Amino acid sequence: MASVHCALSVSAPVSALRTSFNGDALVCGSCAAPSSSSASAGVLRIECKESRIGKAPIDVPSGVTIQLEGQSLVVKGPLGELARSYPREVLLTREETGKIIVTRAVDTRKARQMHGLFRTLTDNMVVGVTKGFEKKLQLIGVGYRAALDGKDLTLNLGFSHQVRLPIPDGVNVKVEENTRLTISGRDKCAVGDFAAAIRKWRPPEPYKGKGIKYSDEVVRRKEGKVGKKK
Repeated sequence: MASVHCALSVSAPVSALRTSFNGDALVCGSCAAPSSSSASAGVLRIECKESRIGKAPIDVPSGVTIQLEGQSLVVKGPLGELARSYPREVLLTREETGKIIVTRAVDTRKARQMHGLFRTLTDNMVVGVTKGFEKKLQLIGVGYRAALDGKDLTLNLGFSHQVRLPIPDGVNVKVEENTRLTISGRDKCAVGDFAAAIRKWRPPEPYKGKGIKYSDEVVRRKEGKVGKKK
């Protein structure tokens, strides 16, 4: 059975391509050492591409300070401070222009998977300490209400008891009209996790649309059962 190590830009003419249906194997140029018998064995060499997301430099705006020590990064800005440790497969460097570049230390499958991910996480840190992130939720249902009680968020969702959720550090919650919530903070993961934790208590149901939904969420409605006509 022929194997394909990575589907990337081909360094051979289109007329010379042969697919795995003809019994040829596609070998990545970075996955196998060059061999003089490759042409005679019907092996097609392919050059690997860099991640389109991972290779993009990260702009550091004014007012943001970066501390890079080994595999640890600390970002400080107007909204606070964020820190992250990076695996050994990922390298961070800072250019003279101030931009951050994320590269791979080794060319392995695991490193390629991490490249774009950690570039995005790094960019989220810079955006988080300057602009921040937010999620908006809406409570739909008779008697559904939300309120702030100190450092806790209380929810009335039709249960026999009141739901009380402690607000994590670094996360801010604003309640409007008792039914609209705005969760904001500098850490995108913390904001998204807390919003999801609130929503899971009453996910919107498809018949009447009752529940907790994101403000931009579209709930697909279903038609209820219709009684038999007499």
